[in-house]
Amino acid sequence: MKNLIFINGTMGAGKSAVSRRLRDLLAPCAFLDGDWCWDMAPFTVTDETKEMVQANITAVLQNFLNCSAFQNIVFCWVMQQDSIAEGLLSRLELSDTRVYRFTLEVSEPVLRARLEQDVRDGLRMPDVIERSVARIPLYRDMDTVKIDTDHLTVEQAAGEIAAQVLRSSKT
Repeated sequence: MKNLIFINGTMGAGKSAVSRRLRDLLAPCAFLDGDWCWDMAPFTVTDETKEMVQANITAVLQNFLNCSAFQNIVFCWVMQQDSIAEGLLSRLELSDTRVYRFTLEVSEPVLRARLEQDVRDGLRMPDVIERSVARIPLYRDMDTVKIDTDHLTVEQAAGEIAAQVLRSSKT
């Protein structure tokens, strides 16, 4: 049985860093960052580009699921509504696959500090801060396992997720 692990959270919650570490902890493991399927200039959000991105994501995830080299597949993306993850999952053939959904939660002060550092480092544009803060409440009621990252290192957050997946995989 394979494990498909979805990691979501607002921008700056630590999804990519935690997912990369989780990939190493759960080897043999493949990792897909949904943003890679959305990397375009100019960044254009239309019905057509949203459909293309979802098709790209599910094609890559399905290829990882079909490949015998991987036991675990980690996917991270900003999925602020259950319907986003459910829509992606509905496109996949998931027989012999356990699906796990985690949300990386972060408080507003910690999120602001992280994103402000990213802006200073040239990794993000300043407008991301308010957009990301506004999304924090959207994750609270989602049907996911919540991981509060305020006082966790990347290693600790990934370790907590890996432990839950490994525990569930044994049953």
